[in-house]
Amino acid sequence: MSVLPLAGIRVVELSHMVMGPTCGLVLADLGAEVIKVEPEGKGDPTRYLKSTGAGFFPAFNRNKKSVTLDLGTASGVEAALRLCDTADVFLENFRPGALEAKGLGYAALAKRNPRLVYCSLKGFLPGPYENRTALDEVVQMMSGLAYMTGPVGRPLRAGAPVNDMMGGMFGAIAVLAALRTRDRTGKGEHVQSGLFENAAWLVSTHMMQHAVSGAAPEPMSAGRRAWGVYDIFESADGVQVFVAVVTERQWEIFTRSLGEPELLDADYATNNQRAAARETLIPLVARLLRKHPIARIEAICEEGGLPFARIRTPSDLFDDPQLNAGGMIDLALADGTRTRIPALPIALDGERPGLRSGLPQPGEHNDEILGPLR
Repeated sequence: MSVLPLAGIRVVELSHMVMGPTCGLVLADLGAEVIKVEPEGKGDPTRYLKSTGAGFFPAFNRNKKSVTLDLGTASGVEAALRLCDTADVFLENFRPGALEAKGLGYAALAKRNPRLVYCSLKGFLPGPYENRTALDEVVQMMSGLAYMTGPVGRPLRAGAPVNDMMGGMFGAIAVLAALRTRDRTGKGEHVQSGLFENAAWLVSTHMMQHAVSGAAPEPMSAGRRAWGVYDIFESADGVQVFVAVVTERQWEIFTRSLGEPELLDADYATNNQRAAARETLIPLVARLLRKHPIARIEAICEEGGLPFARIRTPSDLFDDPQLNAGGMIDLALADGTRTRIPALPIALDGERPGLRSGLPQPGEHNDEILGPLR
């Protein structure tokens, strides 16, 4: 695409870890000039995390520029203020009151720049919890998401920072809405996105399940499903595969393809009957599928339009044909290692947003960005 949708929008991002940088990433990939403000010296501490945090910085900071400021000094705060005077959007994910104490709160910035959209990415939206410290895992426990994910009696967080990432996405949605409002009114506004509220939104279907049925939902691991065949099975050659049969038409295709008379039992005639009979049906389907190699099971599902998936690891995705057919971005890590990362999961007029600039070094754009403001 010749011109990206947010070209000409300047964003100042004062954030770290996942939630704030995700919001900035979405805006950057869509064409905004995103200026990441980092502490002087080594920059954002997220750059140096290990273990499960090692991927945070490279995942969420492409297509951004970096400036370094010491916000513990009057000169650093003044430089930040001058920078925000030039911005359309300001992003922050600091604890409540932290930026107000430095003179960088919404009221102070909006007084200087009334067109500014100020986005706060917080653990909680306004309410009794708003001053609590939150993490993705904290809100997964609070919301029931961990309860629904883990084995019965053993709550377990999801295997990715889903609330941090989705909270950042909702922040970006709020920013886009505020920019649209500004087009009409000429004024910016303060928008917020909450980690806990995002987690509650994710479990809203389970809340409504309770409202409709009158019974509290059980963890997904308890095996209660709306569909009879909706589980993980093993092929003759030892490959795990998820297979789902969710309509009567799919059941007809599934039973015809396998050609197994046991599946024609009257107890399995309708989906609701199959769902009620999962205790017998799932072991039966497991035994029947175990007769076939994975290639045959996948062929049955592909030809019949049945949902299926081999069980894979995140590392397997580097070689995924679908992603590598245009859904991967080539990226250089801080040490020069070349790798690939999934692009935003959207297409604009058939094109995926790509890489305009790689991961910035701390303060790489100080002269370019701060020089004209001095």
